[in-house]
Amino acid sequence: MPARLDHTIVHSRDRFASARFLAELIGEPEPKSFGPFASLPLDGGVTLDYLDAPAKIVSQHLAFLVSEDEFDEIFARMKERELPYWAGPMHEKPQRINHLFGGRGVYLDDPDGHSIEFITRTYVID
Repeated sequence: MPARLDHTIVHSRDRFASARFLAELIGEPEPKSFGPFASLPLDGGVTLDYLDAPAKIVSQHLAFLVSEDEFDEIFARMKERELPYWAGPMHEKPQRINHLFGGRGVYLDDPDGHSIEFITRTYVID
């Protein structure tokens, strides 16, 4: 069986606030308490376990492949909340999306400074 990502830990200042931020954007249920974590299960069997960080948070990048309809729903929630977003990972092209590989993509920062990316097409690397 090939290796499959099961879960990862995301450091935060407030584990439930951070997990809720993403859950609300993607239309998932309330995160659940699991030991010291606020756990957010995702499709495909991967769980994001948010943990209160004891020190400075190092920014991570989390990219989510979503359908065109899901992108529309997520993007509408972002705009409704007046969240800043960018077409590129280095905050280039503010308040725009990209159209890489024939799809759509957008970046935003979560409350802890983690870079969240939503794409409708997987990037093809030759």
